[in-house]
Amino acid sequence: MLASLLEATIDREIVFLRALGATQAVQSPKPGAWSPKQELGHLLDSAVNNHLRFVNAALAGAYTGPGYAQNEWVDLHGYQSMPWLELIDLWYDHNRLLVQLVRRIPADRLSSLCTIGGDAPVTLSALIGDYIVHMQHHIDHLLARVNVTRYPQ
Repeated sequence: MLASLLEATIDREIVFLRALGATQAVQSPKPGAWSPKQELGHLLDSAVNNHLRFVNAALAGAYTGPGYAQNEWVDLHGYQSMPWLELIDLWYDHNRLLVQLVRRIPADRLSSLCTIGGDAPVTLSALIGDYIVHMQHHIDHLLARVNVTRYPQ
């Protein structure tokens, strides 16, 4: 179910991401805020970090690890200067890999506890669900949709 939800999300949203023009993708909605390129880059960073969490929790039966410095990751990768369509393809391809990974996680490992940074432990299933909601929140935001999926800060 989680793999299907992730797959449906990326397959639906890639159409809208590709429709956003490269000129719009570099424009920040307000001073100090990420541009759509940077926000999608953040989602690519999230995919990479969560990929490791998902694999380690599935293999070891638990996961404990650090959070990550989101702004610094975005800056270091230089997403603002990357070609927009290339960035979309990187995001989509990595998430296609995550779909396959999530689909192959044994059902009994979905209850594995995951602790990230100083946060309270959550199950691997909850972490995957949170990843999908987080993604939807940021995509809604970067596409400037009227209704933005709520995500805890």
